[in-house]
Amino acid sequence: MYQRELQNLLTELSEKWSVISVTGPRQSGKTTLCKMAFPDYEYINLERATTLALVKQDIEGFLLQYPNGLIIDEAQNIPELFSALQVVVDEHKDYRYILSGSSDFLLMQNISQTLAGRVAVTRLLPLSISELKEDANIDTNTLMWKGFYPGVWGDGKDPGNVYDSYVSTYLQRDVRQILNIKDLSLFQKFLTIVASRVGNVFIASSIASELGVDYKTIQSWMSILETSYTAFLLQPFHRNIGKRMTKTPKVYFYDVGLVCHLLGIENEQHIKTHPLRGAIFENMVVCEMLKKRYNQGLKSNLFFYRDQTAEVDVIQEEANKIKAYEIKSAERFNQEFTKSLSYVQKLFGDDISSSYIIYSGKEEMTFKNFSLINYHNI
Repeated sequence: MYQRELQNLLTELSEKWSVISVTGPRQSGKTTLCKMAFPDYEYINLERATTLALVKQDIEGFLLQYPNGLIIDEAQNIPELFSALQVVVDEHKDYRYILSGSSDFLLMQNISQTLAGRVAVTRLLPLSISELKEDANIDTNTLMWKGFYPGVWGDGKDPGNVYDSYVSTYLQRDVRQILNIKDLSLFQKFLTIVASRVGNVFIASSIASELGVDYKTIQSWMSILETSYTAFLLQPFHRNIGKRMTKTPKVYFYDVGLVCHLLGIENEQHIKTHPLRGAIFENMVVCEMLKKRYNQGLKSNLFFYRDQTAEVDVIQEEANKIKAYEIKSAERFNQEFTKSLSYVQKLFGDDISSSYIIYSGKEEMTFKNFSLINYHNI
């Protein structure tokens, strides 16, 4: 069993907050984490029909039965629960509740409507490289193929079986719960097309033409991928904050093992020569940076930069300074890797506090204008 970095934050938050929410992808380890962080709390799962029916009979009365703490899994399945929680925690400041769910949209919608200001919001993504520790010291191709879901690592399950089960469960539960899609096969084809564009700009109109649906449908389906923690859009960086949403974003998945599965990659040898290997590696690194933010209870501050001259994979904004990252899957350094970084260094001048080249080679060093680091150490 792997120690999750978010656990320390959950423990700290519980000292000041009556309610903590933990959202994230299905099978990312939310339930296991909550039980590890709060071993003395009782646990209920609202996906069980009998439990659901029992709680609905008297929600407030049910909540009051657990003065020593209660973990509520898939809390979004009872929207009325959140109003009852508001009453209970306002009257009983020492009561503690942990809300877990795989649908960020449904859970956060209920929280914002009735529990705004009363809930500490956290997100748990699949395992990070730092959480895997020495288990991550394997061939890079194998690491990307296996992905980072706990079921693959902690339970030793075959990645193909894990991701096949994930997609089936995702389509039948999350997609149908969020949006009434009649043709799930068409949505699954959409999912595969998005995987084929990983690390590239997301152009909804192009995908719409390929699938034979309208532009708004693709936008709606992409929002499902985002709210269910399947994929996300990385926005371009601009000086004018208001213009960030006016440019085309890039698309990434929250787990590269799922990407490999959707692309039909069945083993580490397939990924070794796959034309999207570099994009999958880039996706993995971006996710590692995102996990670090979320595990600290912070929002994403990641963007990318692109103009007619150059593109930099990640721009990280920190107050009035920015960090620039170029991501390369190569094991050997090439002088060409510095071109885009040198360009943005001149473009943004003193606003850039540091620049990095992240690659899969072992040699690390710091030059005058940038640092070369292995992806394990980001």
